[in-house]
Amino acid sequence: MGEFDFIGRLQQRLAEQPFNAGIDVGIGDDAAILSPPPDHRLVVTADTLNAGVHFPHCTAPYDIGYKTLAVNLSDLAAMGAEPWACTLTVGLPSLDPAWMESWLDGFLAAAQLGGITLIGGDTTRAPFATFGVTAMGLLPSDAAAGNGGLRRANALAGDDVWVSGELGGAALALRLGEAAPADLRLRLDRPIPRLALGSALRLVPDIGGCCDVSDGLLADLGHIAMASGVRIELDADRIPMGMDVRSVSDGLMLALTGGDDYELAFTAAASAREQVLAAGEETGVAVTRIGRALGGEPGVHVLDPMGREVPVPPRAGWDHFAATAD
Repeated sequence: MGEFDFIGRLQQRLAEQPFNAGIDVGIGDDAAILSPPPDHRLVVTADTLNAGVHFPHCTAPYDIGYKTLAVNLSDLAAMGAEPWACTLTVGLPSLDPAWMESWLDGFLAAAQLGGITLIGGDTTRAPFATFGVTAMGLLPSDAAAGNGGLRRANALAGDDVWVSGELGGAALALRLGEAAPADLRLRLDRPIPRLALGSALRLVPDIGGCCDVSDGLLADLGHIAMASGVRIELDADRIPMGMDVRSVSDGLMLALTGGDDYELAFTAAASAREQVLAAGEETGVAVTRIGRALGGEPGVHVLDPMGREVPVPPRAGWDHFAATAD
């Protein structure tokens, strides 16, 4: 399969899916033409996935295609945005037709899940598999103005700290490799972007800071702590984990530092507890109150039931360049 064969097949597959309103010109020209709806702002995010870094080389092409887009949808969810349009960059040593067809199946499954339209991109030869997406979402102007909406810098001292779903499953699946049970492997290969929850949380009064958990709970909450200037304390016994993670000796550390969960971690005023729980119930996503934001030196600390600090690794989360330096 050549580059233009792949692009032609992609256009064929896209013709089966409706374009979102406001996309005047999509794939087929040198550039796309967009008309964002009035009274909305554009939310833009980008992610790159590399073989051997973001997914094991043995990962099925369907799962790679799905995850390529899903991680970007998770970023939009963390901002409370509605997915709208995206571009795609593909770099591969060669284009195998069967492999690419399965990859497309996964990518377009994620596109249908998020209701997002692919509008263009680029294909190139590369020494290893690499995929990049720039995703755009829509946010009502009033929600994006000033410090409103879901932002890392919006946490306040006195806020509760929450997280959606369960943590550590993806990290455990990565550790177990091909021995991981199928349901656990799905946590790593096909994360579910919390789009509905993000939109619901955006409407909660006194919602605070928010991010998705991609690099590990401690690392990502650390971004909120630094951006908001708060000290975050987490209760170790409140961290939500499945039985498979709880059953391993370092399950808590997997849940705190493992990454690839793509859940939402966020803060909200104590007065908003009922609304937060209602948002979780309405969207079918469990939300758990796991700690609090306080005044003091910015950072994240984990406490055991006796109030003693739980030791955590100095690098609690994924850092691409720190990892290669070790």
